[in-house]
Amino acid sequence: MSRIPDWIQQLTPYEPGRPISEVARELGIEDPDSIVKLASNENALGPSRKALAAARAALRTAHRYPDGNSYDLRQALARHLGLDPNQLAIGHGSNELIALIGQVFLGPGTDIVMADRAFVVYRLVADLFRARTIAVPMRDLTHDLDAMARAVTPHTRLVFVANPNNPTGTMVGAQEIERFMDQVPPHVWVVWDEAYIELLPPPMQPATLRYVREDRRVFVLRTFSKTYGLAGLRIGYAAAPADAIDALNRVRQPFNVNAIAQAAALAALEDREHVERTRRMVANGLRQLERGFQQLGLEYVPSVANFILVRVGAGRQVFQQLLSRGVIVRPMDAYGLPEYVRVTVGTRSENRRFLRALADLRSEGVIP
Repeated sequence: MSRIPDWIQQLTPYEPGRPISEVARELGIEDPDSIVKLASNENALGPSRKALAAARAALRTAHRYPDGNSYDLRQALARHLGLDPNQLAIGHGSNELIALIGQVFLGPGTDIVMADRAFVVYRLVADLFRARTIAVPMRDLTHDLDAMARAVTPHTRLVFVANPNNPTGTMVGAQEIERFMDQVPPHVWVVWDEAYIELLPPPMQPATLRYVREDRRVFVLRTFSKTYGLAGLRIGYAAAPADAIDALNRVRQPFNVNAIAQAAALAALEDREHVERTRRMVANGLRQLERGFQQLGLEYVPSVANFILVRVGAGRQVFQQLLSRGVIVRPMDAYGLPEYVRVTVGTRSENRRFLRALADLRSEGVIP
C-alpha cells in the first residue's frame, strides 16, 4: 500500500517551457546563447534598466527578511490602479495567487467553470483541492462567456476567465464581459486572469477593475512576468474586495515575495517607456510572424498577446524537430490542440531564426 494518497498520485504536473540550460545539456550545445527560447511568453527585451538597478540595490540587504506585507508595492499599485491598498495582495507570481484562491474557496463537493482551452493551471488547482472542473467549449478559440454562465451550478465557487487567453491569444470585449457579469449568480466569484493585459494599448484594456471598486465578487490577477520582464523573480498581484484580500492573506505563507522581486516590481511599475517599447516589439513581432506563416501557407490564430498559435500538423513532433535545431517553442497537446505549437514573440532576429527553421521543416515534409 502506497504511503502517498491515491488522489495526490493522480495529480498531473504542469509542463513548463523547456529552460535553455536544460536544452543545451541535452543537445550538447556549448554556447547556450545560440539557443532561441520562444516557449514561455517571456519579454524578449528583458527587464527595464530601472528594475535591474533596483534589484541590485536590494541585494545589499538580502540578509534581512522582506516586507511580509509588500507595503511600498501595494501603495504604488493602489495609486497606479485607483484602488485602496487593502484591495491588493502580492503573490509569488499569479500561480501562487490562483492556488491561494483555490485554498480559500474550493474543496470536495465544489466545482470551477473554465474554458476548455484556457490556462491549464486552473484545472490543476481544482484537482489539488479535490474540486470538479467544468470545462466549457470555446467558440472560435475564444471564451464563450454566455455558455460559461449557463454552466454554473449551485456547487460552483469560481469561474476562471483568462483575458487575453493563454494559449489562444484571443480576448473577449467589454460588452461580453458586462453581459456575463450580469448573469453570474451571487454565490460565485469570477477570477479575471489578466496576465497579458498591459501588452494591449490602454483603450483596448477591459475595465474589470471597476468591479473591484464596486465591491463585486471578482478577483483580477496581474503579473510582472510578461510585460515587465520579471518572470525569473516570480511576482504578481490580485485585486479584489478587501474581505477577499484579507482571506488570501490569512492562508498565504509569511514572506511569500522576496525583497529583490518587490524592489524590481516597484521600479518596473514606474518605467512607462519600457512598457511602450515592449508593446511596439510585440506588435511588430506579431506582424513578422504572421507574414512568415502566410508565406509558408500555415494557418494561425490571430493574437493580441505576445504569443501566437500556428497549425503545423503533428505539433509535438515539430516541437522536437525545432528543439533539435536550437529553437524552443511549446507543443499544445496538453490543451487539446495537438496540431498546433505556441510561439512567443521574440526579437526580430529570434523570430527570423524560428521562421527559417519552420521553413526547413516544411521543405523536408515534416510539416504538411
